[in-house]
Amino acid sequence: MRKSHPVRRAVLAGAATVSGIVLLLSLKPAADPAAASAAGAAPRAPSAGQESPQGGSGALPGGTTTVTGDAAPTQYGDVQVRLTVSGGKVVKAEAVQAPKGGLSDQKTAMAVPRLNQEAVAAQSADIDAVSGATYTSGGYRTSLQSALDRMKAGPDTGAGASGGGAGTARTVTGKVAQTQYGPVQVRITVSGGKVVKAEAVQAPKGGLSDQKTAMAVPRLNQEAVAAQSADIDAVSGATYTSGGYRTSLQSALDQAGG
Repeated sequence: MRKSHPVRRAVLAGAATVSGIVLLLSLKPAADPAAASAAGAAPRAPSAGQESPQGGSGALPGGTTTVTGDAAPTQYGDVQVRLTVSGGKVVKAEAVQAPKGGLSDQKTAMAVPRLNQEAVAAQSADIDAVSGATYTSGGYRTSLQSALDRMKAGPDTGAGASGGGAGTARTVTGKVAQTQYGPVQVRITVSGGKVVKAEAVQAPKGGLSDQKTAMAVPRLNQEAVAAQSADIDAVSGATYTSGGYRTSLQSALDQAGG
């Protein structure tokens, strides 16, 4: 067998090395972040569905704000309404609380979507009750009205706010009125010289009184704002509560200068 010459082996090895270097120099990186940036490649935008979670109230993108009304107690559970406001108009209404459990689930599913639509269409709390969901409808209107009051009063509305300038809200609490079934005490929110909100911070409770309070107080609150006085009708079936409410309301109005 003929042996390979050493010089020949060296030549072949050198040629292989040169070929390998040429091949490596001819290859380009598959991706170069710096080069891509220099070439003007745009960064990937976030997905269209991403947005910040919506809170109970506050500012949203595009000058839109949310306003949440007070929770209105009903015989079957609380109802609380949140509004989305843009350009001074209600563009969305939703119930963040509503009666649930058993038959209430069906009634809520039936009534709330319709109430939401009517609130946006009416731009007020003057909406019809949904047949078969009278208590839920009443609570919805009460909470809706309180949200609308906050919307109209402006960002300065709040418990304990003080001052007499336009757009500034303050709260005034009337004296406790004693009734046969328990004390009643009314607090009002005043803005621009008008009552924009009324609420009972105390009312008869326990046993049958719970039902009467849940029935009467929301209506008395609405009437106090509508009348801008204590000259409001008693709620049938809650005569004592109504009388105590009027007495405490009058005392709050006197303190507010109304």
